[in-house]
Amino acid sequence: MPTDPGTGHDLRHHGDAEVRDDGSTLVDLAVNVRADTPPAWLRDRMAASLAGLAAYPDGRAARAAVAARHGLGVERVLLTAGAAEAFVLLARALKVSRPVVVHPQFTEPEAALRDAGHTVDRVLLRESDGFRLDPAAVPDDADLVVIGNPTNPTSVLHPARTVARLARPGRTLVVDEAFMDAVPGEREALAGRTDVPGLVVLRSLTKTWGLAGLRIGYVLAAPETVAELERAQPLWPVSTPALAAAEACVSPAALAEAEEAARAIAANRAYLIAGLRDFTSHGLRVVEPAEAPFVLVRVPDAAGVRERLRFLGYATRRGDTFPGLDEEWLRLAVRDEETTQGFLRALGRALGA
Repeated sequence: MPTDPGTGHDLRHHGDAEVRDDGSTLVDLAVNVRADTPPAWLRDRMAASLAGLAAYPDGRAARAAVAARHGLGVERVLLTAGAAEAFVLLARALKVSRPVVVHPQFTEPEAALRDAGHTVDRVLLRESDGFRLDPAAVPDDADLVVIGNPTNPTSVLHPARTVARLARPGRTLVVDEAFMDAVPGEREALAGRTDVPGLVVLRSLTKTWGLAGLRIGYVLAAPETVAELERAQPLWPVSTPALAAAEACVSPAALAEAEEAARAIAANRAYLIAGLRDFTSHGLRVVEPAEAPFVLVRVPDAAGVRERLRFLGYATRRGDTFPGLDEEWLRLAVRDEETTQGFLRALGRALGA
C-alpha cells in the first residue's frame, strides 16, 4: 500500500476497515455514510432498473439530469463509478509535472497519483491555524492541486473565494466536494462555476444517500477535460442501477430531502460537539467550527481510547493514516442524538471519566 516513507501513512486505510469482520457488530462512527439510507423510494428506483439489465447502460438521461442540477451543459459532466474512479482517471489521464495535495484530506487522490507514477508534493495545513487553507502555501509551479471542501477528516469548510484563489492558467484545480451536499445550502460550493480556470469538481452520491456499495459519482469540468477523462474510462463504467440512482438523486424532491438531512446533521453535530466538550479536562479537543457530517478530535492515547471504545461497542476512525495528523487523532461520524448519547457514555468510560 502507498505509504509516506517518512511517517508511514497508510494512504489506503479507510473507515470501512473499522467495521469489517469482528467490527461488523459495532455501532459505526467510523464511516461517513448517512444512517438509514438509501431511503425506500431510492431503493425502489434502483430495483425497477433491474428489468433493463439485458441492455448496455445508457448514461444520457442521468448525465443530462446532473448537468441540469448544476446549470451546466452535458459536455461538462462525466459520470463515474464513485469519486474514487475520478481520482484514478485524473491521475492517469492528465499530463501534469508537479501535483500537490493539500492535507490532511482524503488520501485516495494522493494514492492514485502515486500509483500512476507521479511524485506528489504535500501542503500540510496546521492545527494551530484550525486547518484553514492558506493559498500562498501552495507552490506557484504546481500544475495540479487537490483539496477537499468540506475537508475529510478535519470537517473544515473553506470559503469558496479562498479555494478559487488556488486557480490560475495552466493549473488544474481539483476540489473534492463529496460532502458538500451535507452542508445546509451547499454554501461555499464551486460546483456549477465556469468562471474558475482549470476547475474540476468531484461529487459523490455515496454519503448522503448511502450508496457506497453501488459506486456512483461525477465530475464537473471544462468540456476538454471531461473528454480527456472520458477517453481514459472503460466502456460502460457506470451500471444501469447506478445511473438510475444518479438521475433520482438530483431530482428536485431528492435535493429538498438532502437539504433537510443536512440541517438534521448540523443539529446532531452540534449535540455531539457539546457532549465532547465535557471531556476537555481529559485533554480532548474538537476541531471547530465543524461543517461536515463528522468531527475530528485530538485526545491523548487515541489508539488506546479507540480500542477501549471497540470493546464497549463503538467503531471510530483512526486519524494517524492522514498525512498531517498523528496517533492522537480520531474522526467521529455524526449520528442521531440517541446514538450519540450512548457513545458519549462509552467515551467517558474509555477516558476513565
